[in-house]
Amino acid sequence: MATADLDGVALHYEVRGTGPRLLFLNGSGGTLAEAAPLIIPLTSHFEVAAFDQRGMGRSAPAAGPYGMADLGADAAALADHLGWPTFRLLGFSFGGMVAQELAVTRPGRVERLALLCTSSGGRGGSSFPLHTLGQLLPGERETRYARLLDTRFTAEWLAGHPGDRALVAPMRGRLTSDKPDRIRRGEDFQLRARADHDVYDRLAAVTCPTLVAAGRYDGIAPVANSEAIARAVPDAELRLFDGGHLFPFQDPTALPAIVDFLSR
Repeated sequence: MATADLDGVALHYEVRGTGPRLLFLNGSGGTLAEAAPLIIPLTSHFEVAAFDQRGMGRSAPAAGPYGMADLGADAAALADHLGWPTFRLLGFSFGGMVAQELAVTRPGRVERLALLCTSSGGRGGSSFPLHTLGQLLPGERETRYARLLDTRFTAEWLAGHPGDRALVAPMRGRLTSDKPDRIRRGEDFQLRARADHDVYDRLAAVTCPTLVAAGRYDGIAPVANSEAIARAVPDAELRLFDGGHLFPFQDPTALPAIVDFLSR
């Protein structure tokens, strides 16, 4: 693990694995530690670079509000720091939004692109406004969040499916307000950038082969949003999997399909 000072933004990152170079972009409120269950399997096939986005995890506190253009620039700057002129790119959820921004502004750098459970914003549809969950009472917030992760996840469903219950449990920690001020501030800035995300009308600028993957029961980034991205990106294929927003952990065929696509 290391820290890169990129134009005054200190980002905590790690590089592990061997194979083609893959830049991994994480979801809302996510950290390297939380993303490890997805990153580690990828390192058997790729040299994976992943980082805590500005204001998150062990990266430096965010200095102020920022937009997707800034986050895309952060990712490109880290690739520069690593000496990666080109790379494969995987964006998960919020990371998929950043990945779209990077792919349309620096198309020559992205060899292959995988967009998982994400949205383009604008006419292509937006992901659920997660910042509104803070307006709910704690119990209601947790119930609503579970149904967003997977529209099947009622209390009755989770009671009868211990695997799904175990999947939801660590995610609920993101809903707590008992966090250091710098993390809460970072999450707030991230949610603002997320709310303003709109790249749909620029997706025709993506020049690389693109996989758009979604879970059939995703309440955060509905399938219709992935369908819109796949229509707008010139060389895109759409794959639907059995699961919700966390489908890579729910459908055993998902990760092999993603690895296969990125390895071509």
